Amino acid sequence: MEDKFAKQLTKAAIVYDFDGTLARGNLQECSFIPKMNMTRTEFWNEVKRRTREEDADEILVYMHLMLEKARAAGEVVTKQMLREHGMGAQLFSGLHGGSWFIRMNKFAMEHGLELLHYIVSSGIEEMIRGCSIQSAFHRIYASKYIYDEDVAAWPGVAINYTTKTQYLFRINKGVENHWDNAAINTFMSEASRPVPFKRMIFVGDGDTDIPAMKMVAYQGGHSIAVYDEQREKKDLDKIHRLISDRRVNFVAPANYEEHSQMDIVVKGILGRVASELTR
Repeated sequence: MEDKFAKQLTKAAIVYDFDGTLARGNLQECSFIPKMNMTRTEFWNEVKRRTREEDADEILVYMHLMLEKARAAGEVVTKQMLREHGMGAQLFSGLHGGSWFIRMNKFAMEHGLELLHYIVSSGIEEMIRGCSIQSAFHRIYASKYIYDEDVAAWPGVAINYTTKTQYLFRINKGVENHWDNAAINTFMSEASRPVPFKRMIFVGDGDTDIPAMKMVAYQGGHSIAVYDEQREKKDLDKIHRLISDRRVNFVAPANYEEHSQMDIVVKGILGRVASELTR
């Protein structure tokens, strides 16, 4: 009976950015950058400078700089090394132990929904896979390296603020890889798409998430901007502008505990999605 019921569930999805959304700061800042004998400010300032001087993509620049600085420090960048650095992710309250995902999945199932969780991030995939909640995600779309015998050789995927929207369409159409451009560009009727945008929630924290937030909301889905309650006022001002510019539907602190504002907002959206299925 349980298998029969599971097949009747309707797919819905929550798509998360990672850095600043599920974890405080950027993953590289936890232990990777300090091990390269650099401060967070020094690393990102150099990324900004090289991006301007080379007229380059900022994500590709930071990925290249990670390899360059590691070589200079005598370190070998491997998948295992990146995963170990990802273990230090400073997850926001309510995420440790996966309680947020368990609670949301249970609530969704009670309302006839099969809830899938995705990551779409400019961060490094292997670092995200090193964090304690990685098993909660149906798919992690993030920037990643090409490896030569397990050693990172070159950036293979760089996800920036505009290409994030491409991955929302991959989720929407059920294209669960980076490479299949034919499938993503093939016509698919709205009714046959595994996760329609109207059953999608995007959760992000700032400027790099704006195109994704806006597109999901425009397509009939829901976008939530979260913020670290420890952030400086100037960072919170960006969140205020997202509301005034009508780029997000909701704003909440990055607190994923039960009965938190985030908990209430997401359950409210899932309830609305479920009720629309019966109309």
